[in-house]
Amino acid sequence: MKLPPLLVYTVLRLLAFVVPLGILWLFPVFREYWWLAALFAALIGMSISLLFLRAPLSQASREIYAKRNRDKGPSDEDAEDRLAGE
Repeated sequence: MKLPPLLVYTVLRLLAFVVPLGILWLFPVFREYWWLAALFAALIGMSISLLFLRAPLSQASREIYAKRNRDKGPSDEDAEDRLAGE
């Protein structure tokens, strides 16, 4: 069973945030300043995503593009081009 690329990317992005957040909460200073731990975890997660999750993001983007353009019939430009050629 192959998982949808969007689901894979979403889970990996969540893990890139939750794992650093859990590690930061192990430090006593971040238990008191939880908002600072969340901020640092978001920055770490964003960095991990930019560095390591480029391929899953590309796959998810391709799938979304394909789904959005699959049901479209010929565009107006195509119809005009055919009429102009006649």
